[in-house]
Amino acid sequence: MAVAETGADGAGRRRRAYLGSFTTAGGPGVVVAAVDGTTGALTALSGVGDLTDPSYLALSPDGDLLYAVSETAEGAVAAYRVTGDKPELTGPPVPVRGDGPTHLALVAGHVLTANYGSGSVTAVPLRADGTLADAASGVLRHTGSGPDAQRQEGPHAHQVQPDPSGRWAVSVDLGTDSVRVCALDAGVPVSHLETALRPGSGPRHLVFHPDGSYAYVVHELAPVVTVCRWDADSGELVPLGETPLLPDAPDGDAYPSGIVVSPDGRFVWVATRGQDVLSVLAVRGGGEELALEGTVPCGGHWPRALTASDGFLYVANERSGNVSWFAADPETGMPVLAGSIEVPAVSCVILD
Repeated sequence: MAVAETGADGAGRRRRAYLGSFTTAGGPGVVVAAVDGTTGALTALSGVGDLTDPSYLALSPDGDLLYAVSETAEGAVAAYRVTGDKPELTGPPVPVRGDGPTHLALVAGHVLTANYGSGSVTAVPLRADGTLADAASGVLRHTGSGPDAQRQEGPHAHQVQPDPSGRWAVSVDLGTDSVRVCALDAGVPVSHLETALRPGSGPRHLVFHPDGSYAYVVHELAPVVTVCRWDADSGELVPLGETPLLPDAPDGDAYPSGIVVSPDGRFVWVATRGQDVLSVLAVRGGGEELALEGTVPCGGHWPRALTASDGFLYVANERSGNVSWFAADPETGMPVLAGSIEVPAVSCVILD
């Protein structure tokens, strides 16, 4: 992984991308990269390997703090200060009282983690300066299982995030084929409603349409997206139907992973590992329908995560060890490969 000597991009802007990776698989840990505002190109600036397997990241609203899970059996979350080009830990990692955290999000003054191994959601309070408190304030333990005996023998929380209103948090559980809507009560995540999805589909991640009325759930064990209606007043998620991600039956492994919605709400993009493609879905009916428009190669192997920013898509290709970026056609939504940088065992990419 080459590292640049300057933090300025070609347009003089100082936008940053933050990349997470698996240190136990040879990854550099947390990487900071400059973002060229014109071309979308990434240039690595620094990397720090002081946290084991920082596989998923999230930024504070002001962009000064970066939060990272440590996806280990012990399970922890850490905070970095990122006002310069090299992240600095603000304190020791905080245990999440859960196994294998794979995702985190900021919700109501807390960092919430989705703990895949233990099938739980943990809340860690934030201090006034945004740093982590010394201990978790509460854990919501999921229950249940699914028909896949190898992957769904018990709950496996894969993602947690706030809804657009900020009132609720939703946790997506691959092991129980469901999405739980929860709220924080005195710092403890409490289940409100659970929405069942197709048995054996293995839901992985969820994104909301920009208007806040619909949500889209991508499944890991079936190459489909479920369209759901979302009611923020009642905290109810209602499945409406499924849309396929591939034009034909898979010719090998097909494990969908990341999903993003374009800022204008016209397109949804999904990465599928094994097939190593990005699917382009057109949003119709104001958000209640999706239609597959086509697929393109992802620019690497095993696309674990993707994000969209300023007309570009960024894909973290874990097994090929690179982050590729694409220019998205504003009319068709089709991505065109524009470049790539090497980041071994990369698992996440976010932009400020």
